[in-house]
Amino acid sequence: MNVTLRQLSYFIALAEAGHFGRAAARAHVSQPALSLQIKEFEAQLGVTLVERLPREIRLTRAGHEVLARARRILAEVDDLAQAIRWREGLSGRLHLGVIPTVAPYLLPAALTRIRARDLTLELRVREAQTEPLLESLRAGQLDAALVALPVPGDGVVVDALFEDRFVLAGSARRLQAWAADVERLRPTALEADQLLLLEEGHCLADQALEVCGLSGRGQVDLGASSLSTLAGLVSEGFGLTLLPELALRLETAASDQLSLMRFAAPEPSRRLALVRRASSTDDGWMADLAALFREAAEPLLAEARRICP
Repeated sequence: MNVTLRQLSYFIALAEAGHFGRAAARAHVSQPALSLQIKEFEAQLGVTLVERLPREIRLTRAGHEVLARARRILAEVDDLAQAIRWREGLSGRLHLGVIPTVAPYLLPAALTRIRARDLTLELRVREAQTEPLLESLRAGQLDAALVALPVPGDGVVVDALFEDRFVLAGSARRLQAWAADVERLRPTALEADQLLLLEEGHCLADQALEVCGLSGRGQVDLGASSLSTLAGLVSEGFGLTLLPELALRLETAASDQLSLMRFAAPEPSRRLALVRRASSTDDGWMADLAALFREAAEPLLAEARRICP
């Protein structure tokens, strides 16, 4: 058997695209060339990997098994290339993933520091929710991801970065009314119908429900896609929400009607971390990257505590 890396990459493209034409476009080859490689791949393995339907393809049971192994193999190959690229720490090429509730607030300052450290670094950033970022990380498409703890699954190395506390955000009238009825400002005093959350899939929404001791969302569930949307809504008196300290400088600058209130100690918070594959080589680049993120976060967190003492 003489399976090639090209066949593995073409098969992964086909499985993800679900169509020969789209897979060929993604792989930058002609459709006949991709189809021939898939047929040869199946012949070498002695199994049918895809069901060829009129408008799409479906993976066979063997196809699903081969897909999982193909992704692991290509991730290992990428790790081999990475070991060569990073012989001198954080240099060469970096593919980084960041969750959306961190990216707009921390990335501008962090990327400035990263580029200042090495102008030759080839940097690519993907913003997505935690689950797709971890899938891409394990598949070798990302070198590292900045996410909130805990990180589900295994096969990754975690470097905890810093604590990001939550504050209560809303209009001045709503916050005053809410606080007047609460003896101590506890997140568990919030009711589901008062709380506006990000759409499902965002870890911040799950964390908000957890710290507030809520089992589900309220009757009005807007499913906002960004913290900026939530901040704009609650500043106009439409409910309350939790904002992380990282977001305070940007969101308060965007709306002079947004009011904030600290919870009583111990304040609810999230812990942000940098993760990489356990199989990837680390000659110091991850520690360098983590240090740059911590350095970028320090003034943002200090400013948050000035804005909302």
